[in-house]
Amino acid sequence: MSRESKSRRLPVILPETESATSGWLRNIRFSGFSLLMLVILVLFVVILAPSLRTLVQQQQQIAAIQDEVERQKADVTDLQGDVARWSDPAYIEAQARDRLLYVYPGEYSYLVMGDATTDAERPQAPISDELQTPQVDWIAAMTSSVIDAGLSDEPATELIAPDIDGSELPTSTPTGGTP
Repeated sequence: MSRESKSRRLPVILPETESATSGWLRNIRFSGFSLLMLVILVLFVVILAPSLRTLVQQQQQIAAIQDEVERQKADVTDLQGDVARWSDPAYIEAQARDRLLYVYPGEYSYLVMGDATTDAERPQAPISDELQTPQVDWIAAMTSSVIDAGLSDEPATELIAPDIDGSELPTSTPTGGTP
């Protein structure tokens, strides 16, 4: 047997479904210079990133402080306007009349207390000397209301509320519990 027969070469068939990206990736060759540049770039990013973050934070703080300074300048302008108003004798007189209720000698100050509607203006039932009992059994009305609301299939907007003004007795009776 010859040497050729022992080591026989068989052709290898590569799959034809190889994608373009895998072929491109297989052909990349890194030289020492490109590897050195990649390491320097990564080192540059790692060293510079915290400093850039600090720079961005400082810029945000500066912007916030500048906004605060602008608001304070506006407040100072408003307060200077207040000082100018208080320098005017007519304004001081008006404030003394409004806040402190000062009047000149010979003037009369009238102060209206409780300008809103008073209880005397509202219609009230006459007060009687004898004790009156309510015409509504409030326990039955409340029990009826709770039970009707809990056991009814009707929506809440269609339920009939118990009459508690005393004009008539409640028409519904409790559907459960004690009579």
